[in-house]
Amino acid sequence: MTRMTPSEAFVETMVANDVTTTFGIMGSAFMDAMDIFAPAGIRLVPVVHEQGAAHMADGYARVSGRHGVVIGQNGPGVSNCVTAIAAAFWAHSPVVMITPETGTMGQGLGGFQEANQLPMFQEFVKYQGHIANENRMAEITARCFDRAMSEIGPTQLNIPRDRFYGDIDVEIAKPMVLDRGPGGDDSLNAAADMLAAAKFPVMVSGGGVVMGDAMAEAVALAERLGCPVVNSYLHNDSFPASHPQWCGPLGYQGSKAAMKLIAQADVVLALGTRLGPFGTLPQHDMDYWPKDAKIIQVDADHKMLGLVKKISVGICGDAGAAAVALTHRLADRTLACDATTVERAQLMADEKADWEAELDDWTHETDDFSIDMIKEAVQEKDNWMHPRQVLRELEKAMPARVMVSTDIGNINSVANSYLRFEEPRSFFAAMSWGNCGYALPTIIGAKAAAPDRPAVSYAGDGAWAMSMVETMTAVRHDIPVTAVVFHNRQWGAEKKNQVDFYGHRFVAGELDGEENYAEIARAMGAEGVRVNQLEDVGPALTAAIDAQMNDGKTTVIEVMCTKELGDPFRKDALSTPVRHLEKYADFV
Repeated sequence: MTRMTPSEAFVETMVANDVTTTFGIMGSAFMDAMDIFAPAGIRLVPVVHEQGAAHMADGYARVSGRHGVVIGQNGPGVSNCVTAIAAAFWAHSPVVMITPETGTMGQGLGGFQEANQLPMFQEFVKYQGHIANENRMAEITARCFDRAMSEIGPTQLNIPRDRFYGDIDVEIAKPMVLDRGPGGDDSLNAAADMLAAAKFPVMVSGGGVVMGDAMAEAVALAERLGCPVVNSYLHNDSFPASHPQWCGPLGYQGSKAAMKLIAQADVVLALGTRLGPFGTLPQHDMDYWPKDAKIIQVDADHKMLGLVKKISVGICGDAGAAAVALTHRLADRTLACDATTVERAQLMADEKADWEAELDDWTHETDDFSIDMIKEAVQEKDNWMHPRQVLRELEKAMPARVMVSTDIGNINSVANSYLRFEEPRSFFAAMSWGNCGYALPTIIGAKAAAPDRPAVSYAGDGAWAMSMVETMTAVRHDIPVTAVVFHNRQWGAEKKNQVDFYGHRFVAGELDGEENYAEIARAMGAEGVRVNQLEDVGPALTAAIDAQMNDGKTTVIEVMCTKELGDPFRKDALSTPVRHLEKYADFV
């Protein structure tokens, strides 16, 4: 036991958990602890807005596999983080949200910046620690850090501001490290038997493969099976895109090759994925999920097994360890699918070639609305580019080991068809939370964790306006990134629903204005480039990455796009409107 202050116990526990970077805005509620961050080797990156801080902590955690830490002033500083912590929750990020609180003697009196801070986070964290007594500062702080790792998600550490002061006897605990196993023998044996009998197995490689750094194990199992491998929704970095068995992502704006191949499966191996509903919905007018296939699901969280899809075998285990165990069980067995390995390989190659050819030819959207928008652009002689052409050029110019974050929105969703990766911890999205303003701060956090890797964010102009101020964070604190802004002057994802279901009655969807985001970027100290010629897209990205990696410069690339719209964002959730009142009769 060592005599120290609660602030020292708090900081020393963070040090014991290898925390070197935190994100937030300074505040008096935790200033006594913040005062000793620097001598403890902890950097506090001050942001423009606390939502950005929590997204940065999320990006940092997703790249590093270590804790992302965010801290803010009690009340409004803390409440600003709720949206981003929800995104971290759905991404299974080990983020520790530190929430200093109104002092204990002032609670319930309606004082300055007072709020009940535990309820506002309870839906989006795996564990909530509250310091009711300063003598438990180190204990409960350590538990929050341990639970973020063991529960694979955000935790909250709530500290009344007066609990940082005093003198206590403390023992700083070592972090708890769990050894996750492959699952039970019975379920692994049943899965191996099912795979051995499968004639057309397909693997869905999910986020558990990424979080477990298990890509090599997934590859080895896939090669033993000779099966098509598809990425679960928004986990395009869960299997190397250069591998001949990789077939692309499922879900919204995913790969037709992946969808056509999984539709033929008699056994689906869902490796490290909860098979979320939005990632298995019909797409490209294909209801591709194989209704009669047997499903083997591997997930570290037993509550996810069979939650969304009815399964035949559930394995509660680590994705990588389970893959190794299954590969071992199948190594010396004759598999039913061995007889058709060559034919299946050719089928994969053919489907992928067809999809790549379709993407090459799919230069613009062909619905009537999009065609009208293209004609309008031609008439006005604007040099607006087709979004799909832009995405293809960006794909071609992506450097090795790139990290990409995508915001929510029409063009960003279409990007799912074009983003390919060779290593895990490379692709970041807001997952099922789907909040705007995600991409830029998240890629800043990712860059802080991996400064040797190129970092690129994608955002539409609507989402960009929510978060672009964090460009100043990147510039001020030498965390250089490259931000691509698709400027199409509309809320495109929802506008497509107004086209398809609401008679082209556009309400609140237009963002027409005179904004020049390249100029705004330069005003914030970054490089700013406006691109309106297709041949300049790739060179602009290459130059920006060079400036990022060699000169430490942040660049905003503003890409001027037409108002073309891809498939509706929520076709599953809308239907032709019904109107009963006469005054609304024409609005059908």
